[in-house]
Amino acid sequence: MSAPQSSPVRVDLLTREYPPHVYGGAGVHVAELAAVLRRHVDVRVRCFDGPRADGPEGTSGVTGYQVPAELAGANAALGTLGVDLAMAQDVGGADVLHSHTWYANLAGHLGGLLHDAPHVVTAHSLEPLRPWKAEQLGGGYALSSWAERTAYLGAAGVIAVSAGMRADILRVYPELDPARVHVVHNGIDLAGWRRPSDGDPAADRVVRELGIDPERPAVVFVGRITRQKGLPYLLRAAARLPREVQLVLCAGAPDTEELMAEVRGLVADLRRARGGTGTAGPGGSGAEAGVVWIEQMLPRPDLIAVLAASTVFVCPSVYEPLGIVNLEAMAVGLPVVGTATGGIPEVVDDGVTGALVPIEQADDGTGTPVDPDRFVADLAAALVRVLDDPARAAAMGEAGRRRAEERFSWEAVAERTLDVYRGVLAG
Repeated sequence: MSAPQSSPVRVDLLTREYPPHVYGGAGVHVAELAAVLRRHVDVRVRCFDGPRADGPEGTSGVTGYQVPAELAGANAALGTLGVDLAMAQDVGGADVLHSHTWYANLAGHLGGLLHDAPHVVTAHSLEPLRPWKAEQLGGGYALSSWAERTAYLGAAGVIAVSAGMRADILRVYPELDPARVHVVHNGIDLAGWRRPSDGDPAADRVVRELGIDPERPAVVFVGRITRQKGLPYLLRAAARLPREVQLVLCAGAPDTEELMAEVRGLVADLRRARGGTGTAGPGGSGAEAGVVWIEQMLPRPDLIAVLAASTVFVCPSVYEPLGIVNLEAMAVGLPVVGTATGGIPEVVDDGVTGALVPIEQADDGTGTPVDPDRFVADLAAALVRVLDDPARAAAMGEAGRRRAEERFSWEAVAERTLDVYRGVLAG
């Protein structure tokens, strides 16, 4: 879609997350997609968390919104809808509106109606498949579900980040015309995610300061503390790992204080089972008994150093439309052990780039394993198999890097996204 210079196509990307305020995969997706799309179309980004003083593009083409003062103390979902109304007003002049996550979906829907522009939704997750969010949002979960459903059913096009996600969308919203639902996988910045050279002193210093011993095997987890990421199952499975294996948890931003308390208790139990006292640092974070818990969000170079110092990456999610973290680990050359659910099997080539852990899940929308003990045992066994064969683990990591290069470049993602834009503009 290279439009004549006199009439460039304008695409407004609507999102909650955008640098420097990024806490999950959707924020990474929008930032990377915007950077590549700018080579082809006029891109404007509209995001939450206030004006951007700096970032990938400075303030040029990026508008940040605050929750209206009148809604500052209201339910978080109402505050979100307040931002959406302001966004919907401001998108006039755009040729295509493209929203990401329920936080911005209603802005795209209302903006499309108001300004007669086609609205495209990228589905990073689905509210009906995350019922635990009622713990976080209370009655706001009914509002977030309503906003998502309204936007999806009214969208000119829906992008699913995996074939598994597409199947979920059509199951949850059967009224949707399947021809309007397209699969465009997430991508990875291959230049930005690359293993540092062996013996890199800066990387070595980072991991040691974080409490990681680069001479010991390590299992690493990266993700928010939310029900869908399956962290409690991993903590139970880790009790079955050999004592010399470190568990590195890059885990923060809990959905609720109750979930954080549960995770803290499980980490303490694991440390005691491994011969520790059950505490390390404020609130139990830090390193003790081979369990390293890093609660803060690490800068990319530091996270790459942590990944490169590890033996295997683990993704124990019970709900994962694709999982950018898996691509990031593969790009750094790590084998991935992940749950065989959602889009993970489209990323991890079982036996080649890592291992898939079987799971039978409840059909109530929670993703809960029907047999949690079996899932925990299978997860532990898969990790042990990879850890027990370092040469094979290294070969899997190399295969993972090749797979990321061949199938998940952002240029390919942008071109497929542009195809969706062309389709909705054609009518």
